[in-house]
Amino acid sequence: MRYQTIDNLLFKRNRKRFISQLTENATAVLLSNDEYSRNGDQFFKFRQNSDLFYLTGVDQEKTILLLSPGCPNKKLREALFIIKTNEQLATWEGHKYTKEEARSISGIEHIYWLDDFEISLREALSFTGTVFLNSNEYVKYFGNVPDKNHRFSLEFKNKYPLHKIDRAAPIVTQLRSIKSDEEIKLIRKACAITKKGFERVLRFVKPGVTEFEIEAEISHEFTTSRANGHGYAPIIASGKNACVLHYVDNDESCRDGDLLLMDFGAEYAYYTADMSRTIPVNGKFSERQKQCYNAVLDVFKQLRKMYVPGNTPDMINEAAEKLMEAEIVKLGLFTEDDIKQQDPDKPLFKKYFMHGVAHPIGLDVHDVGSKYETFKSGMVFTCEPGLYIREENTGIRIENDILITENGPVDLMEHIPVEVGEIEEMMLKS
Repeated sequence: MRYQTIDNLLFKRNRKRFISQLTENATAVLLSNDEYSRNGDQFFKFRQNSDLFYLTGVDQEKTILLLSPGCPNKKLREALFIIKTNEQLATWEGHKYTKEEARSISGIEHIYWLDDFEISLREALSFTGTVFLNSNEYVKYFGNVPDKNHRFSLEFKNKYPLHKIDRAAPIVTQLRSIKSDEEIKLIRKACAITKKGFERVLRFVKPGVTEFEIEAEISHEFTTSRANGHGYAPIIASGKNACVLHYVDNDESCRDGDLLLMDFGAEYAYYTADMSRTIPVNGKFSERQKQCYNAVLDVFKQLRKMYVPGNTPDMINEAAEKLMEAEIVKLGLFTEDDIKQQDPDKPLFKKYFMHGVAHPIGLDVHDVGSKYETFKSGMVFTCEPGLYIREENTGIRIENDILITENGPVDLMEHIPVEVGEIEEMMLKS
């Protein structure tokens, strides 16, 4: 693996906290992600299920975690099932974990080959009242293909119809929402690598370069810094493309006089950063661009102060709308009188600012958690106001990752250039 070894105490603690939330005489089963077909006989690069990684640290396909804390057979109270390698598999696909390696990574003492899972499960179920199964319950997820955990749940219901089934997702969501010190260190590392990528871009960008060349510069920096890669599809959007919120084509040239909006983040040891920056292609903001940029930056700075225990993401989003509306008036895009006459169900600011500003990050870029839940110490959220003026071919977004603490918000990206002067100085030096 590219990233440095993670102390398995992290995964031991995560499992202990998860088990403490199970009901009496319960068993939990969580599975790895599928290897997803790309085309022909090719697969997309494997990415582990975030919940399974959170509980085991295991970065390998065809893995199953069995937790049955009340089982009389102590060897099944915490058991991991992995692929049994052979000469052919090693020749074609390379190394797979030995039992000793899986034990060292996860901190799980009892490691079995995958072939042993069915009989082990049946034994555990003999002493089980409720079975906790996992699923992707992210509210905006609408997958067309059932994943491995989903398929296993359907098969389980058919095989064991008399067992009570409960959801593991709410438990894992609650646990993952609060980041431990070890997790925060990994997110900080992802942020530091993201900073290196951005500073490389500041030295590289000039009129005529393509968006995909910029993406390549970022990818190079991520790879040489031991990141897994991008935590999500990078947005490298120049000119009018910056007004498309999830623009990922990244295939046009950057023109003199345009702004370049970039939204990218390194994933390190499965923990991702999420950053947005907007820079002038020629290294110098025009007066109008500077005016618009500073409007977004001012809102960003005001919102950042609100990332304290007791507030909610929904409160941040509502405040962002009011603040951005006032800035849009100052920019002359509509007036106070226009606001008084607007349809309240179709507010005018939505034309120029149409997205939320606060979502959790962690093992996923849009991590588990609810926008209605109050901030708690240890949570990490983005702060990302934006402004999109299609008639001016201008899109601006500024985004940092904020750690919630009892002593106030901690900006994990405060070391990444964001002021107009900082950006222009670094670009003009290159």
